[in-house]
Amino acid sequence: MASSYGKILKDGLLVENPIFRQVLGICSALAVTNLVTNTLFMSFGVTFTTALTSFTISLLRNYIPVRIRMIVQVIIIAAYVMMIDILIKAVAPDVHRFIGPYVGLIITNCIIMGRAEAFASQNKPLPSLVDGLANGLGYSVVLIAIAVVREVMGFGTILGVALPARDLWWTQWTIMVMPPGAFFMFAIMTWIARARLVKQEAS
Repeated sequence: MASSYGKILKDGLLVENPIFRQVLGICSALAVTNLVTNTLFMSFGVTFTTALTSFTISLLRNYIPVRIRMIVQVIIIAAYVMMIDILIKAVAPDVHRFIGPYVGLIITNCIIMGRAEAFASQNKPLPSLVDGLANGLGYSVVLIAIAVVREVMGFGTILGVALPARDLWWTQWTIMVMPPGAFFMFAIMTWIARARLVKQEAS
């Protein structure tokens, strides 16, 4: 069983990473990754929602009529997203003012619905929880990596703290904090990740 959980984690984080391999959830990857702080909150929200939605749907999978399963899944997702939205607003109102609209869009994130349909609706609760957590973390790793590069290059800061080079010699790349910067970083990181996976599969 431990090896099975290990495979689920590996698939969610690397082999079937929801952003690199499935190209899901890229709206927030492009929208909130100009600052690491915003990205951390968004990543937490998606991971929390994906894990608990998968767990809940797995618990209820034998009681949900097939003809209304999609409606039930959306209601469950919406309930967890509302919890996250309230939590972020209470803990970090300044962050919420920026990412609030995107937190609401977690409801439509294809990663969550995809894992609910592909895994949670066919497996037991604990593996479903692990699968949701793994895919949420796989999503988070990519977003945080993009955010670190964009914030450092665009603002000369990390987590809002100015880096020494910013005041000495570093020239800030304004494009990195604009939407095109997100597209460039996403494309470059996807290219690198897929090239490595192809090389590993070939060897």
